Order: sequence, then C-alpha cells, then structure tokens
Amino acid sequence: MRRGGAGTGMADQDDRSVDEYLASLDEQTATDSETLIEMMRRISGQEPTLWNVGTIGFGTYHYRYESGREGDGHTIGFYPRKGKLTVYLMDGTARHSALLAELGKHSTTGYCVYIKRLSDVDPVVLERIVRASYEYVESKSQEGPIREILWKSEA
Repeated sequence: MRRGGAGTGMADQDDRSVDEYLASLDEQTATDSETLIEMMRRISGQEPTLWNVGTIGFGTYHYRYESGREGDGHTIGFYPRKGKLTVYLMDGTARHSALLAELGKHSTTGYCVYIKRLSDVDPVVLERIVRASYEYVESKSQEGPIREILWKSEA
C-alpha cells in the first residue's frame, strides 16, 4: 500500500506505510480498518494513502479558498483509534441525515461519523453513505478547485 498523502504537508510524519500503521493498531481496530479499506477501495478504485497522524485516505481533491489558503484533501477516509473509528464525510454529515438515522450506533459532528466498532453499524448503510459522499465530492472537484468548505455549505 502507498504511503503519504498528496499535497501540502499531509504525509505521515514518520513516513510509515499503511501496512506498517495497521500493524501498530490493536487487533479489533486493525480488523475494522481492513474492512473499511476494502470498502473504500471498492468505492474509489484507489489505493489507500496515509495522511498526517494516521488518517487513511482514498482519492484527492484540490481546494482553494478566497482567503488564499489552498491544498489537497482526501476524498474519503477514516482515522482508526482504539475504541473509536472516525469516518470522514468531506461533504458533511447533514447531507446524509436520513441514511445516518438507519446506520446503527454512532455519533456525528460536522463531517465526522464516530463508530466504536463496525459491528455496531449496518455495513450496507455505511457503504451507501460513504459512496454518496465520495461521488458528491468527486463531482464538485471536477469543476476545478473546491472553493468552499463543503460540510459547511448548503447542499
């Protein structure tokens, strides 16, 4: 598996591969991570990359805000920690509220879905949510650099 996120300063600081990172996780978190990797690989057609301090991302998009800030982000991804998986929906959780109501045991913030373990949620619903998010961000990025924080914008 590839290492390092694309773009500006997002590569893992220790230059670790995804496999090396997974090997550092506890067994349950590593197992859940492998399942998420397979799902996100299926959705994106991309190999995983390790971003910043442990986010596993798939695909990239470029953003450029009016403030002048620009960079690259992963289109879909997750951050595995013991007892909590964070799935990133770069277009925001609000766009997926109906499906999130069917997901199972989880909590959310603006663009994060927190899950203790994958067995707590319906994997078919999770895949539908992640696929919809991926397709939306990909479609926006085809128009050129994304100029808004998608999870804060009206969708």
